[in-house]
Amino acid sequence: MSGGPEVKIELDGEGRAYQPGETLSGRYWVESLQADSVKAIEASVLWYTEGKGDEDMAVHVFFRRDAEREFPFDLRRPERFSTLLPNTPLSYEGQIIKLRWIVRVRVLLHRGKNMVGEKGFQLGNVPPAAAHHA
Repeated sequence: MSGGPEVKIELDGEGRAYQPGETLSGRYWVESLQADSVKAIEASVLWYTEGKGDEDMAVHVFFRRDAEREFPFDLRRPERFSTLLPNTPLSYEGQIIKLRWIVRVRVLLHRGKNMVGEKGFQLGNVPPAAAHHA
């Protein structure tokens, strides 16, 4: 158990595959961090590729909360988010390339540093590449 600041993200229906056109929802909060050290919190749902070739990334939806505009700014209070998932691209676990979907929460601090938390999820029922039989 760490005593340091930590970004927490929970997805509704955690652990299951989400389908295109379905609503992805959940909540996020920050533990063990003073609210007055935070400028803003940004949450986004995005996908990225990893593997051979150029890595690609696109943000599906973006939310921002500014401490200056919210009084009181309570980091421990879970903030809910919700978005309709797109039809493509689907999650993919290939041998050469992988496409991953994540919820990313970034905490922007006054001292120029950031804290980031991420939670992955699967979009679509996509079998891994190793499951294909000839």
